Amino acid sequence: MRQETRVIIVGAGPAGLATSACLNVDNIPNIVLEREDCFASLWKKRAYDRLKLHLAKQFCELPHMPFPPNAPTFVPKHGFIRYLDDYVSKFNIDPLYHRHVSSASFDHNDERWVVVATNTLLGTTEEYVAEFLVVATGENSEGYIPQIPGLDSFEGEVIHSSRYDNGTRFANRDVLVVGSGNSGMEIALDLCNWGARTSLVVRSPVHILNEGMVKLGMELLKYLPLDFVDNLVLMLSKLKYGNNLSDYGIQRPAKGPFFLKRATGRSPVIDVGTVSKIRAGEIEVLPSIKKVMNGDDVQFGDGETKRYDAIVFATGYKSTVRKWLKEDGGLFNEDGMPKQRSPNHWKGENGIYCVGFASAGLFGISNDARAVSRDISAILGHNN
Repeated sequence: MRQETRVIIVGAGPAGLATSACLNVDNIPNIVLEREDCFASLWKKRAYDRLKLHLAKQFCELPHMPFPPNAPTFVPKHGFIRYLDDYVSKFNIDPLYHRHVSSASFDHNDERWVVVATNTLLGTTEEYVAEFLVVATGENSEGYIPQIPGLDSFEGEVIHSSRYDNGTRFANRDVLVVGSGNSGMEIALDLCNWGARTSLVVRSPVHILNEGMVKLGMELLKYLPLDFVDNLVLMLSKLKYGNNLSDYGIQRPAKGPFFLKRATGRSPVIDVGTVSKIRAGEIEVLPSIKKVMNGDDVQFGDGETKRYDAIVFATGYKSTVRKWLKEDGGLFNEDGMPKQRSPNHWKGENGIYCVGFASAGLFGISNDARAVSRDISAILGHNN
């Protein structure tokens, strides 16, 4: 089967949905290809129950549709899924599911992109052809578990955070959470609340704020210099959590939280109760893992060894672009991330674009989708 259109979008997460919506508003034909059996599969299938958006709702809206006025400031997982359901319905987005893209390349003779996908329901190969290709698989395409000596010999359970829903089945078990970002901190809290004996690996310095501090900082950044906002928010953090959390194994970075978010994409941790559990000794903070040995023992960087029944890796995700994109128009590096930093990251040569690779969350996705749609519309001579 061969199907032609103006724009092919690979991925039906928020990035692909936002791009398709913008193109539909501009009456530009597009096809969305999705390997799973639903859109936003990361949210619907691989997100833990207590997950909430880590930024206030006004910074997480997709193009052309705000959240309902009665939505909470920090929208929970199920509320965001309802928002996406309404978004897909409003903008008539109709992804093709069970399409596993195996290759995408630019035909220099025809000057169009050719995308080959397997229909995993039928076992057939399909070909899609378009003038423009939008890579919307994002930074969170595949869960990442670091290589640790001896991990393959661990006799307990090893899971990535994308496979964690809640801590019910871990009650009264010794569980190690690896990763001190928002997911790691929240999963550690959830495990503790369900009665697991919980340890948390905090390898790198991390800023800890609360929801109010983040919301205040995001609002002030509209009007005030970044350094001023960082200093103010850090002062509030120290008043709330103390001047130094190093006694509990947590170090603050030298640079401010919003500077680091802009420079590296790394978000501050939004505390929802984990710090109080750490201070109370209910969650133990440990340094980096050195190795796994004797079946269920984990040795840490300080030489201490502890036994665990399970390890949860909240160690992030990686791009899978390089597995299928055969020609990238100079857009991506060898790790499947844009060569250029934001805001110049979203456009390559020969009509290829990317959405959701700016390390800027849903806010970045919205900006990317609008930029891509404007550019394609201008090339085609459409009126916005």
